[in-house]
Amino acid sequence: MMPFERLLLENKAWAAEKVGEDPLFFKRLENIQQPDFLWIGCSDSRVPANEITGTQPGEIFVHRNVANLVINTDVNLLSVLDYAVNHLKVKHVIVCGHYGCGGVKAATTNHDYKYLLNMWLRNIKDVYRLHREELDAIHEPDERTNRLVELNVVEQLKNLAKTSIIQRAWKQENRPDLHGWVYGLKNGIINPLLDIKANTSLDPLYEYDDL
Repeated sequence: MMPFERLLLENKAWAAEKVGEDPLFFKRLENIQQPDFLWIGCSDSRVPANEITGTQPGEIFVHRNVANLVINTDVNLLSVLDYAVNHLKVKHVIVCGHYGCGGVKAATTNHDYKYLLNMWLRNIKDVYRLHREELDAIHEPDERTNRLVELNVVEQLKNLAKTSIIQRAWKQENRPDLHGWVYGLKNGIINPLLDIKANTSLDPLYEYDDL
């Protein structure tokens, strides 16, 4: 059996189990999608949003990329954010990183990862630059990487708040709240770092006054 064929067999077994537990499970999912949460997470295969939060299909709208970045020129992410906020009307947006993140670790090196990865990781290097004094004072490499993971989540959460998509929803509907989390691969526990409530004041430089 080829590896991908095992996935198809597991899918059939999972679908049969769901129908056995609840005959109308897929009928409900087919006709409605009303998640309360948008999850912006890392593409790492060890951090599946539904499984680590104990949620079911239909409860979390998910976007994932390397090192859970929120970049103001990333049309993919912004399209997901726009759809989640303005059409699905999510009440919460979560940026979730994870300790031991390979993307964050790679950004702390001077290795050439070729054009595309270099361009992507540069955004994490910028986070390092903003917090260089604190990070350079951490001499243990894994501890430094994990602190950068936390600081990266905080900066990406702030990047969310700077978007007109979020600010317009704040002004018109007083939602969504923003949450920055880090997942622990060693223990499976999520560490909440920062919450930004709807309509939180930002640096005036980033606030839109005509939404």
